Amino acid sequence: MNIDDITTRRLQNQLISDTRLKTPAQVVSWLGAIQAQDYLGAKWSLGLRLPGFKESDIDKAIADKSIVRTWPMRGTLHFVASEDARWMLRLLTPRIISGSAGRNRQLELDDTVFNKSMDLLLKAMEGGKQLMRNEVYQLLENNGIATTGQRGIHIINYLAQKQVLCHGMHNEKQPTYALFDEWIAVSKDLEGKEALAELALRYFKGHGPATIKDFEWWSGLKLSDAREGLNQVSSQLESFDLGGKTYWFAAETAESPKPNLAYLLPGFDEYMLGYTDRSVILNVAHSPKIVPGNNGMFMPTIVINGKVGGTWKRVLKKDTVQIEIIPFGKLNLAKKKSIETEAKKYGKYLSRNVTVIF
Repeated sequence: MNIDDITTRRLQNQLISDTRLKTPAQVVSWLGAIQAQDYLGAKWSLGLRLPGFKESDIDKAIADKSIVRTWPMRGTLHFVASEDARWMLRLLTPRIISGSAGRNRQLELDDTVFNKSMDLLLKAMEGGKQLMRNEVYQLLENNGIATTGQRGIHIINYLAQKQVLCHGMHNEKQPTYALFDEWIAVSKDLEGKEALAELALRYFKGHGPATIKDFEWWSGLKLSDAREGLNQVSSQLESFDLGGKTYWFAAETAESPKPNLAYLLPGFDEYMLGYTDRSVILNVAHSPKIVPGNNGMFMPTIVINGKVGGTWKRVLKKDTVQIEIIPFGKLNLAKKKSIETEAKKYGKYLSRNVTVIF
């Protein structure tokens, strides 16, 4: 095994080159979760793995409640399959809540504030009502709970991690919140070691080859818990050593499709964000181009031969989408043609004509 083998297998296991699943829920379930703080980008993360799907099809999956946007790991928004939301939150959020205790004290947020907020929102939102963030804040402010200085979003995050709230549908460009128990009717029931094992298996099947440190970071688990999860499922995985690290992945069950030369990925795609060590796919010299100003905002990337070979930007016009290609080096004709092919797929996903600017 070498670096090229890792990228080839990751493209397959992440369902980028091997687009064999049929629904957004199946894709999200296979990967475990898809990072989703960039809402439009996260929808394209699903779209590129579901050839022929349009953005409206992803919207329908959200409306049908088969996938849900919430905060299961690392305090970061992800799409998860709705049937997995309860057990993942139950497994992963206690550590996040514990780690937020100091910040909550600084913001003067305690059980009294959280419980009052919960009671107000349960009463106001029951019956399927969805509220935008400013409406949540207004409700709290009207009842004597200040939302300034990040208090509001910390209250929302806490209640989401406690399985009181989750994201509903977008209202135009604004997210809404819904009551978790009303939005998610059917759930898998996993606890403790069984939940650890399931999360580990999902991660290494959907992200492998990957290391235990990658899984620890991605999941937000303690290293000891991450190891326990891996140990329980290691018999279902294969491994190899490279560069002093052990990589784990699921054994192939079918012939691997040959990856395309190029792909256009959104900024926070799992191919980039699913690992703590990104050196396999990204030359460290190019890191500032991916996260300009080190501000935590990842640019959409062009993946060429499994490696990040540039960034891209989109400009939406009336009936078209203009895609500007910003490569890290010179592109030959074959690479340009592959990028143009991928750009056309993105245009079909948006139901728009595409103009590509190199």
